[in-house]
Amino acid sequence: MPEGHTLHRLAADLGAAFGGRQVRVGSPQGRFAESAAQVDGQVLERAEAWGKHLFVAFPDDRYVHIHLGLYGKFLIARRESGQPAPAPVGQVRLRIVGPEAYADLRGATTCHLITAAERDAVIARLGPDPLRTDSDPARAWDRISRSKVAIGALLMDQAVLAGVGNVYRAELLFRHRIDPMRPGNTLRRAQWNAMWTDLVELMHQGVIDNRIDTVRPEHTPEAMGRPPRQDDHGGEVYVYRRTGQACHVCGKVVRTAELQGRNLFWCPGCQPRYRPRTASLQSGLE
Repeated sequence: MPEGHTLHRLAADLGAAFGGRQVRVGSPQGRFAESAAQVDGQVLERAEAWGKHLFVAFPDDRYVHIHLGLYGKFLIARRESGQPAPAPVGQVRLRIVGPEAYADLRGATTCHLITAAERDAVIARLGPDPLRTDSDPARAWDRISRSKVAIGALLMDQAVLAGVGNVYRAELLFRHRIDPMRPGNTLRRAQWNAMWTDLVELMHQGVIDNRIDTVRPEHTPEAMGRPPRQDDHGGEVYVYRRTGQACHVCGKVVRTAELQGRNLFWCPGCQPRYRPRTASLQSGLE
């Protein structure tokens, strides 16, 4: 599933291609046809992302709300001015055509025309988004610090933190040497502040590069003399989808397990199992 940086990059690209311009809006597949007709020929005002949700704004406070889900793709292509866009290929739910570009949406979980009030209701259900300057990390900390749920699960909960997916989850925990199974309420506030700061930087770089890179300079293929990663997600990572391979830092084998229906990746050497302090003290007395 695309993570938050992909949606923010897509919002910026849609704004650059269509923002402030009159566009034609259609639904070659037919499933969005009635809603598309309501904004066809209108000005596409802007596009913005909140976590993994995309909102394309039209006049009169109408928004096309899109969630790509696991399989959705929203591809933008240039076209020669005055030339028609090519015929749609496959199941195109939404097509936007502007003076110099067109965009096709396929396979999205959500594609609805909604009101401003409905948009606000979606946003209200989300946690803070590290890619938005108006986000308050204290909101996420309030949930994390009171929860006994594993931090590896909390980071993927969009009501706690918006935009983080499996890759950023695994890599953030590795970079901060945190056991994914550690209960949220055992973290210290300083740890969370460091994680948030790191996540903001990593995700902003992800928007720029349009891929996820999380390894530090000393662990890049060039620095370590190792082959570059070959993966359809792109980017250099520490543990994500590296099950059975040697950790770049300590050499131990990267492990995987299922947590709330998603694969979790971690290094048992760099992310040792969390043991409550009271248990450690009791063991020492014995």
